[in-house]
Amino acid sequence: MPERTLLVVGAHSADFVWRAAGAVATFVRNGGRAHVVAMSYGERGESGELWKQPDQTEENVKRIRHAEATAAAEHLGASFEGLDLGDYPLRADEDAVDRLVEVIRELQPSVILTHPDKDPFNPDHPVARQAVDRARLLTSGAGVDSAFRTVPPTEYLAFEPHQPELCGFLPSVFVDITPVFEQKLSAMAEMKAQRYLQEYYAQRAEHRGNHARKVTGDKSIRQAEAFQRLVPNVVGAL
Repeated sequence: MPERTLLVVGAHSADFVWRAAGAVATFVRNGGRAHVVAMSYGERGESGELWKQPDQTEENVKRIRHAEATAAAEHLGASFEGLDLGDYPLRADEDAVDRLVEVIRELQPSVILTHPDKDPFNPDHPVARQAVDRARLLTSGAGVDSAFRTVPPTEYLAFEPHQPELCGFLPSVFVDITPVFEQKLSAMAEMKAQRYLQEYYAQRAEHRGNHARKVTGDKSIRQAEAFQRLVPNVVGAL
């Protein structure tokens, strides 16, 4: 059986850490490989701690953010790639979509994770989602033989946004991240430019762990991450 691959695409370099680090670590722990793509480094709008330093520059912030995200991904057993498209605003033109298309064609992922399609507090997250939507469709085609290279359709899910109720996010999947929670904490600790989010997302994992326990009755679940399926999954039986 071929190795399964997880692709995570975020608007900014730290998005995957807060929202999907546990799922990434779990995927790798179960024998798969994981690759993270950040469309920008969040150098302008999401690096507040770094901009407190005197004589700071965008290029230096990007360098630091790349190093942070790479180290965080390594804690999870994943690889990291930054497209460096700029943030606030993130502009995903056809060239950006083409770059995502090439990533998908190369990796042939089994699963893709990205943002929900709206976020009233972040202008970049919906842009990233739209680009991933388009790239995914361009690589899977219409399900028939095509004049361009296609790859098998992927499972497709949105990870949980910072304020889910305001983003239309309805969880349809919980991933038990209890066995890998320490890896998530280590990954979050690398994102020093956004220290203020570390406690919030640690607490969020506890909240979702409570929800997962209620759904399953499994008292061993302590932490979980929530996702929303964007396309149906197919099973042989219920």
